[in-house]
Amino acid sequence: MSFSSPAELVQKASDTALHKNKNGLRTTFILAFLAGAYIALGGLLALVVGGGIPGIAEANPGLQKLFMGAVFPLGLFLCVVAGADLFTGNTAYFVPPLLSGKISLWRLLRNWGWVYLGNFVGALFVAWLLGWQTGIFAESPWLDSLMHLAEHKTSASFWVVFAKGVGANWLVALAVWAAFAANDITGKLLALWFPVMAFVAMGFEHSVANMFFLPTALFYGSEVGWLSFLVNNLLPATLGNIAGGALLTGLLYAWVYQK
Repeated sequence: MSFSSPAELVQKASDTALHKNKNGLRTTFILAFLAGAYIALGGLLALVVGGGIPGIAEANPGLQKLFMGAVFPLGLFLCVVAGADLFTGNTAYFVPPLLSGKISLWRLLRNWGWVYLGNFVGALFVAWLLGWQTGIFAESPWLDSLMHLAEHKTSASFWVVFAKGVGANWLVALAVWAAFAANDITGKLLALWFPVMAFVAMGFEHSVANMFFLPTALFYGSEVGWLSFLVNNLLPATLGNIAGGALLTGLLYAWVYQK
């Protein structure tokens, strides 16, 4: 076969988690830093493209969202092909070996914690250096779009952000899951592009992406505030991401296909 079967995908995900589990904390943190930076680069590109077409956004908002979604997969593509440790992907990877007893709950939580921290640092680095220090969003329409995005992401209820977090990482976890099926770079790109494009176009909440979007707006003087970012957006988005990746992807596929 030119691609792997669903049962083989579960095994590949488990093998990936076992490999990541062997990494030391320094290696884990560095790879997590890179993943956060890569996702932030995708977010940066999406804002430059989507925030620079206010006329289309006003007349055809769905088309503007499609443009943003079309370029955002850059980040996940770099994570998958170049190699990096992304928290949202790991929420799915680590469940099959946990259920089979090959990884303890402590090792799972240890990996998730360090990777989450590294992702945050990497995303903040890109937000500060490339998003703020370059002044790339200093003028309209990009600045207006950035501020509106920050306000929108922090104004929804906890449950709404949580639900959007479930949707985002259900699709992202499926994207990295599907990328396992391909044996070449082109196949991996196609496998991950559609789910990632879809979650961005639908406006779902990805915690690592928001580690870039919201801090960038705050660096530019958004009145949203760091506490609102952390409590109203990042917390429920993270919990939703865990549910979407660990339960709807890792758990269900392991339940069906893992012996």
